[in-house]
Amino acid sequence: MNPLVLAAEEGAEHAVELAAGGAATQWAGLMLVSPFVAFLLIIWLGKNMKYKGGEFAVAAMGLNLVIATILFFQNAQGGILNDTHIFEIGRIGLFEGRDLVFELGWMVDGLSIMMYWVVAFVGLLVFIYALGYMHGDVRVTMFFASFSLFAGAMLILVGAPNLIQLIIGWEGVGLASYLLIGHYWEDLDNVRSGNKAFLTNKVADVGLILGAIFLGMGIGDFRFTHINEAAAAGEAGLQTVAVAGALLMFLGAMGKSAQFPLHIWLPDAMAGPTPVSALMHAATMVTAGVYLMARLFPVYQYMAGEAEILGGIITVRGLMVGIGAITLLAMGLLALVANDLKKVLAYSTVSQLGYMMTAVAAGGYTAGLFHLFTHAFFKALLFLGAGSVIHAVHSNNMTDMGGLRKDMPHTFRTFIIGSLALAGIIPLAGFWSKDEILATLDYEGYTFVFWVAVAGAFVTAFYMTRAIALTFFGTYKGHGHPHESPTIMTGPLWVLAVPSVIAGFLNVPGLEFGSFHNFTTWLAARVVPLGDHHPEAPDWGLAAIGLGAAVLGIALGWLVFGRDADTQEARDRLEIPVLYPLLRAKYFMDHIAWAIVGFTMGPAARAMNWVNTYILDGIVNGVGAITMALGRFVYGGVDQRGIDGFFNGVAMASDAAGSAMRKLQTGRVQQYAAGFMVGALVLVAAVAIFR
Repeated sequence: MNPLVLAAEEGAEHAVELAAGGAATQWAGLMLVSPFVAFLLIIWLGKNMKYKGGEFAVAAMGLNLVIATILFFQNAQGGILNDTHIFEIGRIGLFEGRDLVFELGWMVDGLSIMMYWVVAFVGLLVFIYALGYMHGDVRVTMFFASFSLFAGAMLILVGAPNLIQLIIGWEGVGLASYLLIGHYWEDLDNVRSGNKAFLTNKVADVGLILGAIFLGMGIGDFRFTHINEAAAAGEAGLQTVAVAGALLMFLGAMGKSAQFPLHIWLPDAMAGPTPVSALMHAATMVTAGVYLMARLFPVYQYMAGEAEILGGIITVRGLMVGIGAITLLAMGLLALVANDLKKVLAYSTVSQLGYMMTAVAAGGYTAGLFHLFTHAFFKALLFLGAGSVIHAVHSNNMTDMGGLRKDMPHTFRTFIIGSLALAGIIPLAGFWSKDEILATLDYEGYTFVFWVAVAGAFVTAFYMTRAIALTFFGTYKGHGHPHESPTIMTGPLWVLAVPSVIAGFLNVPGLEFGSFHNFTTWLAARVVPLGDHHPEAPDWGLAAIGLGAAVLGIALGWLVFGRDADTQEARDRLEIPVLYPLLRAKYFMDHIAWAIVGFTMGPAARAMNWVNTYILDGIVNGVGAITMALGRFVYGGVDQRGIDGFFNGVAMASDAAGSAMRKLQTGRVQQYAAGFMVGALVLVAAVAIFR
């Protein structure tokens, strides 16, 4: 094991003094392994345990949280940077005598430490919650095995020191999500949802893999440290490679982080158990695309970002910002008409991922990742709260809810906290992180996108007010007797509520906590120091704009949905002509996707079948017929009549000669003596005559 300790470039903004991190960085590799050990133990022993193997999953995440917390505090007090490769899995020769090496290991820097801690902290709470939520469900052992695989694959991804390992984790997350989304496979719709998620991501994964090939082959190395160093140095001849690789990588990120138009899989992924939705939307999978953009941020910042594409119409960075802006507003609007509580939160996640992607693309590395950090807490809280409601009323649909604040006080109060944080209400975590995104957009000159983001803040507050009113206020419209969830489920809600309130203070401009640096400083521990903008003090004018939009959204939402009615449909009475029918049709994006799939499965498939049957099969059958004719000629003419005839003739002649000679071998001495005398006389006569 040969850790490579790297130092930050002097003089760069946010540069910090970096250290190796001591023993904790060497033990960091355990975080990548422990969920897979739990996976094996669950399969082996899980069925005989009280929680069907969930105990192993919780223990693995608990161990990870201990290691991640040690790294978190060490890095917050002084930057840590350690790039460890433990062994080589392959090597190929390149031009100019270079070798392209395939390695496995782990990265410990500001970005990976943040993700280690988020995955471990949120993952542990979600796993504990799942012990109660999945009790008595079907295939619980299989669920926890797949769930551990899910968390482990995400840790392989975020801990990857190179593109090859990242792809391994990336595909592992995709596989585990497929298993979890389709967990209730008895319902065909759930199977279709899993297929849709898997195949949509496979389309995007083509970009990821091709982008990795472009960057790896072009730079001659798959290591992130070397790729980012080459980008920051602006090495000659790499511009084209960087632009192509950056665009292809962004396509991969669009799939995992559900950016428009590849967002269509994420709402359908709600078919899986609610703990899956919570972990997927808060700390794993959907954050992977944003993480990838952040890991390769120097490529976009120094080399590819300002490159012109599409005939000079737009830059790479402009394209990314545009897609992120469309996602944050258009997907938020879809939550206005969703009746499934989990799908409201799913569209909310897509919208918030749009905020993160927009910020990173605009140059706000810290702003985008700080929102990822805070969003993990309150979105996990909201999904687990939704799961608690679903667990009580046995329905996902808000038409079967209402008035639950009285029967479910813990779920109600924590759901309110999560909703206010998501809406960006001061002083909760979402206010500070969303405000930093607005400040970044304003500073970078993206004025139009800034106002799109403000509109997104209004929409977020509006649809969350609708969800709260329809779920917790009025009278109960469902069936049965709703009840509060057990402590094993409500406990994680209250724990997540704490960082949903206070996590935003970790990056308030100008606020320090003694030796504990703020988020911007410890996130900057990486091989290529970043120069993204971070204000010295809060811009209260910009903050007031975002806060005002959120407050207005809450006020109007309550005005529209606050009053009770005989039915939930009567309460949910808002109808905006043209817009709402368009939203219910989901912008016809599913129709377009299914049209493409239908064309592929219909006319295109039939055309390929015709080509296969009448052209390819014709060629193959023709070659086969010719081969058979040649075979018959060679066998019948050359082999049987020629070669075999010759050897058979020789054999027959030999046999005839042998038969004739055999008659002379009688075994009688008198005949041999007579023959000898006759021969001798013939010989004497011949000598006499011819002499």
